[in-house]
Amino acid sequence: MRLKTFSPSEVAGKKVLVRVDFNVPLADGRVSDDTRIKAHLPTLTALREAGAKVALISHLGRPKGTFNLKYTLEPVGEELAKLTGWPVRFVPDCVGEKVDEAVASWKDGEVLLLENVRFYPEEEKNDFEFAKRLTKDFDLFVMDAFSASHRAHASTRAAAELLPSYSGKLIDREITMLSAARDEPKKPFVLILGGAKVSDKIAVVENMLKKVDTILIGGGMAFTFLKAQGKEIGKSLCETEKLDFAARMLDEAAKLGVKIMLPTDVVTAPEFKADSPASVVSAEAIPADQMGLDIGPATAGLFAKEITAAKTVLWNGPMGVFEMPAFAKGTEAVAKALADATAKGALTVVGGGDSAAAIALFKMEDKVSHVSTGGGASLEFFEGKSLPGIEPYVLD
Repeated sequence: MRLKTFSPSEVAGKKVLVRVDFNVPLADGRVSDDTRIKAHLPTLTALREAGAKVALISHLGRPKGTFNLKYTLEPVGEELAKLTGWPVRFVPDCVGEKVDEAVASWKDGEVLLLENVRFYPEEEKNDFEFAKRLTKDFDLFVMDAFSASHRAHASTRAAAELLPSYSGKLIDREITMLSAARDEPKKPFVLILGGAKVSDKIAVVENMLKKVDTILIGGGMAFTFLKAQGKEIGKSLCETEKLDFAARMLDEAAKLGVKIMLPTDVVTAPEFKADSPASVVSAEAIPADQMGLDIGPATAGLFAKEITAAKTVLWNGPMGVFEMPAFAKGTEAVAKALADATAKGALTVVGGGDSAAAIALFKMEDKVSHVSTGGGASLEFFEGKSLPGIEPYVLD
């Protein structure tokens, strides 16, 4: 999939409104993780170097359509200025007179950061008239918020219909890398699925089943598959309403010649607590009073062998409760295996969300081919859905 991107000559001297995703965590009024801000810097730098005037619009949190200063973007502007050294002027609104005044007094090189667009209920309704108010002071629109691209909101979709519009460098890279895994994977292709729920991954499994060679299943969702095979899973997480789906997928995979690998051993504990005593048991014999909270070391070894032999690897979902050290080893082993596969020349894509958080925790985000910035967006992309924030820019 190719997208329409901007050239320096197209943006030179223009007033450009850029949709970014600055929905970052804050602590004590400061940005505590600047990963999402840094992800947009290639786009913002390219625009500024081309001579464009750059204004940024984003959401932060869930203010539910009201002016709630708990969710102000002002601290994010301070962090952007600190990171870049650019003059960043915070505008305490995203539409109306305050924006008009800021644009009228806009200095060369100055970046405008507009206030949280979700302070207006019209944003999440994809209101066209509201989008007109957002865009009226600008010449061009650049969509760079991949992690918000699966939502048809005024600042992600309607705005693109009102101004000449382009995709930014972040979105272009996301689509290039995710498309390489989804549409043109080199074989063998290994899909790693984890996380808590089978229901979150149903559409991914259905869409990718005919494309992959092997599916490795860990995390809480593995226990639904184990239960579907008739195994006892103790107090482990299980979506009983998805047992038929799990059984059907196991059968369909067998017919297609796709290998599905489930845990052979698991790390269990009596309670979902960081200090709960952990034990390694066979996946065939999980005690009735125990719950599985990670894949076991034997499974981690089997999974790593499959991963390091692959040419394409897509990972979506951790193997256990990686936030708790006692149940993080399986996820860490998978992260290390991805790094090893990448070093051997494989395309390795981490599909955002908890997987991205996990690989960052283990400091391996720079050792894989691509870590997506979009949890929900990347999931929907691999489900085969069209993303409303991307559709206006698709060339083929």
